[in-house]
Amino acid sequence: MLNDLGLLQPLVTPTVKVHRLFDGYDLDVYAKLDLLQLAGSTKERTANGLIEELLGSAALQPGGMVIESTSGNLGIALARQCVVRGLRFTAVVDENANPLALELMEAYGARVDLVRTPADGNKLAARRRRVSELLATNPGSVTTNQYGSLANPRAHFETTMPEIIAGSGGNLDYLFVATSTTGTLLGCQQYVREHGLKTKIVAVDSVGSVLFGGQEGTRRLPGLGAGILPELAASAEPDLVFQIQEIDMVRGCRRLAHSEGILAGASTGAIVAAMDTLVPNLKAGTRLAFMVHDSGVPYLQSVYNDEWVRSTLNAEPAGDQEPRADLTINTRSNP
Repeated sequence: MLNDLGLLQPLVTPTVKVHRLFDGYDLDVYAKLDLLQLAGSTKERTANGLIEELLGSAALQPGGMVIESTSGNLGIALARQCVVRGLRFTAVVDENANPLALELMEAYGARVDLVRTPADGNKLAARRRRVSELLATNPGSVTTNQYGSLANPRAHFETTMPEIIAGSGGNLDYLFVATSTTGTLLGCQQYVREHGLKTKIVAVDSVGSVLFGGQEGTRRLPGLGAGILPELAASAEPDLVFQIQEIDMVRGCRRLAHSEGILAGASTGAIVAAMDTLVPNLKAGTRLAFMVHDSGVPYLQSVYNDEWVRSTLNAEPAGDQEPRADLTINTRSNP
């Protein structure tokens, strides 16, 4: 379902070899540049797949309304995907949402519904309750259900992982993916297993997330981790899991920008921190790939702002120039 300009179809983004991030190690490292999607993140793929699934099943009618809980990137992507299809979109967000992300949603014509933090502090659960309320009061509306819809991982099985393999030449030892709904990870995992690849899938999560046995805690940077287990997570079986402190996400972002000229968001900074922990233990010639999930532009007033980092994270932005994972969980195999 494409218009003449192909504005509904996610872009085929480049997978490029990077040389300076881990200079001094005999490794092949590739970055999947999904920050170049029209909506600025890999969620463009997810949004397209979710909406196509609903339209194909007739659950969503032409001119209808889509309602979804989002921390930012999916909301931007859904707003863009809806406007080019003539659909209405309401984004249910919480107080952690990036202000620029909300402005981008509204620029595409989305309605933003802000949910205040509940007494129990579980923002995701509060957002999902609000989605249910809005569905009940807007007959004919639907939710894309990014947390449980199989169209989420399917989008990455069909597009993300094949592009990474083609762009890197294949034969990858590790792929690093940030996790929230676990849709991207799950799609890549399914592709690896179906095609009999040796690639180990590395899940990168946030300290304070309940994914993969983590303990719930305060998280101030959106887009990474979860306060409740999404339905898709039951099928996610990464080979390695890293949980990252937010200050190390910041330092990872800045390191990537200063070494490779790639301005990425917090989840990609977390990946850099996880890679930095694993890399010294890898043998020469190891081949790695990692997702650059989104652009760092919406994070200019947080991750890349020294005063925000000091006042919000109570740490110095520079600090140790080599980010470290706070916790590593090996779920299936050794490096």
